[in-house]
Amino acid sequence: MSKPESPSEAVSSGAQTLPEPAKITVTEPVPLTPSQRMTVTLGVMLGLFLGALEATVVGTAMPTVIASLGGLHIYSWVFSAYILTSTVTVPLWGRLSDLYGRKRFILLGIAIFLIGSALSGAAASMSQLVLFRAIQGLGAGALLPLGMTIIGEIYSLEKRARMQGLFSGVWGLASIIGPLIGGFITDNLSWRWVFYINIPFGIAAALLVGLALVEPRDHRKKVTIDYAGAITLTALATLLLLTLGQQGWSWALKLGLLGVCAFLLALFLVFERRAEEPIVPLSLFRHRIFSVSSANGFFVGMAMFGSLSFIPLFVQGVIGTTATEAGTALTPFMLCWVGFSIVGSRMILKIGYRPTALLGVGLLVAGFLGLATLTAEASRLMVMGYLALAGAGMGFSMVTLLIAVQTSVSRDQLGIATSGTVFFRSIGGAVGVAVMGAVLSAQMQVQASNLSGLGSSLSAEQLTDLLRHPDALINPVARAQLPASVLDVLQQILATALHWVFIVGLIVAILALIVTLFLPAGTAQEHAYGGRTRT
Repeated sequence: MSKPESPSEAVSSGAQTLPEPAKITVTEPVPLTPSQRMTVTLGVMLGLFLGALEATVVGTAMPTVIASLGGLHIYSWVFSAYILTSTVTVPLWGRLSDLYGRKRFILLGIAIFLIGSALSGAAASMSQLVLFRAIQGLGAGALLPLGMTIIGEIYSLEKRARMQGLFSGVWGLASIIGPLIGGFITDNLSWRWVFYINIPFGIAAALLVGLALVEPRDHRKKVTIDYAGAITLTALATLLLLTLGQQGWSWALKLGLLGVCAFLLALFLVFERRAEEPIVPLSLFRHRIFSVSSANGFFVGMAMFGSLSFIPLFVQGVIGTTATEAGTALTPFMLCWVGFSIVGSRMILKIGYRPTALLGVGLLVAGFLGLATLTAEASRLMVMGYLALAGAGMGFSMVTLLIAVQTSVSRDQLGIATSGTVFFRSIGGAVGVAVMGAVLSAQMQVQASNLSGLGSSLSAEQLTDLLRHPDALINPVARAQLPASVLDVLQQILATALHWVFIVGLIVAILALIVTLFLPAGTAQEHAYGGRTRT
């Protein structure tokens, strides 16, 4: 075990000292042989790939699923159920792995994911598919945070930076090829194989991790699980995501439910202060790196993932492309995210994580500045260029802040700290979609005064319905039936409404930049006291 660092040695000049929740020492990673480390890495990478793939591959198969099972009225819940359970369980998986070890919980997560996959493939109705997707999401919530945590434990700082960049690349690659794989499987096999295909690869991932990962023995006293905190946090996150995700609920109902969320948050904070082993140790938020990274993740998730939901609508509805062309408009974003994740993970070893993170968020702001200037005359190439800038920003900032967090906490908080960054980003994305969706609807209604200029080819009632449900701009058949004057004005209205959506994204991206300015200075090496103590 190496010599403990003093706070003055751990922080470069000008940076503030991080509060130490425990005796923190510079230690070696969990001892594994090179072959064991490579085997674990392959297993974790396969698990991450499956989790990322499942988030995108199902969308391509859904039209065929509806044709087979029906249930169009609950179509969206096939996605919502998966996102809900995979998001709310993230901090629980992370904290339980801190208390009892990573291995048993990532294997349990893979097992639940595979059970959900098998049941989803065998679903006989849309209601069953929604339920089984929720089960699948329960397991998926363990794959990303625990995979990243394990990598943080088995590699030294320099190699960890490279591996985390590579893993972000795997996540991005899965997001790119997911729709293609989903379409191929649906066309050549059956939509059920979109779920069944997970089983052999999931079993392989479990075997690789289960056989090769050897964790150090933990001689700590028996821990007490914070059941009250876990239940309250799960209820809070579930209610918040449901409230934000439902477009048909009245504002009065939503405000009432948000009030309940505020009460649950206050109750959760009380439980965590009193718990012997809290699910989310509040001492984490005294770490400036963790608190800044969490705030950054929330704002970046809100700006980027919220806006990504509306990019295809702009490309297809305003520019007038096909659904395939609208989908490929996101490709530069994902490719730049992958490439610059790898570049950024190497940069932090040379110039430190603060400049790298600021560069990333600065590029994100630049990308949104471009998106906010888009008009009805914009080209698909312009959209792709601005998205490439934003993707580069995501690549530089997200992996950088993850590594900064992992090197700033003790080993017994590594899981919750890693999963916390994922959790705040996911919650931010949900808030972003809700806020930007509300902005889009409000702007479409504000511009209803333009209806008088559309001519008399459609009734005022028909035109108002088009504004509320602009599906005619997306559906090629319905679009072709619109009079040219109506189509032109509707495109202008949609472009203006989406302009304000991207303005909101720009404002939130600027907030992310401001928050990142509070990140302490210093290199990753100077804060590399993650306390991964061998026992």
